[in-house]
Amino acid sequence: MDEKIHIDLEDFSEDQFMERFIKEIQSEEAVFILGIFVALALVVLTVVFFGNFWGSSKARNAVLLLGLCDSGKTLLFTRLLLGRFVRTQTSITESSATYKSKHDRGGSWTLIDVPGHESLRVQIVEKYKAVARAVVFVVDSSIFQKDVRDVAEFLYSILTDSTVAKNAPTLVVACNKQDITMAKSAKIIQQQLEKEMNTLRLTRSAALSSQDGAVGGSVYLGKKGKDFEFSQLSSRVEFVECSARGNKGEDGDADIDALEKCLAKL
Repeated sequence: MDEKIHIDLEDFSEDQFMERFIKEIQSEEAVFILGIFVALALVVLTVVFFGNFWGSSKARNAVLLLGLCDSGKTLLFTRLLLGRFVRTQTSITESSATYKSKHDRGGSWTLIDVPGHESLRVQIVEKYKAVARAVVFVVDSSIFQKDVRDVAEFLYSILTDSTVAKNAPTLVVACNKQDITMAKSAKIIQQQLEKEMNTLRLTRSAALSSQDGAVGGSVYLGKKGKDFEFSQLSSRVEFVECSARGNKGEDGDADIDALEKCLAKL
């Protein structure tokens, strides 16, 4: 009995005990270190994700004023910034300034007036489209019937751009010059634009099919198999009536409250 106990005690030597103890400590240290690395990795991934999310949101702080020549963009630009009438002329380069919303809880954005001439606007839109938080597309409501094809083609080119489609900036169609008697309403302008852009989509899609591929990184507008409607877009779309000149001309206030309310929602 005594001999057996003596043998067990010899087997459980001090060296074996220390060796086992060290191995257990090392194993626990490895698990602890691995846990630290996993925790750090999760922190880094979280910071990167939210950094990209917030960064992209903050980076896209431009509001682009687009439209054909003489649609009233520049006067609308000065009305939004200064709140008063300023005589303008056809722009040959972009103008930009910080716009602060006049409504409660509204933010501030970089408002960019883009020239309406086709030879100028293409490069400028290309320059700013990635940072556009919203596009204000200005339409001359008084001659819309005459310009509907050109308006539709310009707007179509914007909405089918791959960068614009991915970022989905808010689209506000500002039906300007409502102070003129023959001006079309926002509802009629929306309906006629949808019809014209649906026709454009058919002809452009047929052209792309014949060329066996997409051109210029464009995307399909709306939903396949359905007539085009603005409600099919992933971005928020609003049609508003306004008058940069106002009913009382140079001495009166502009009728742009509906537009300012849209901008306050950005």
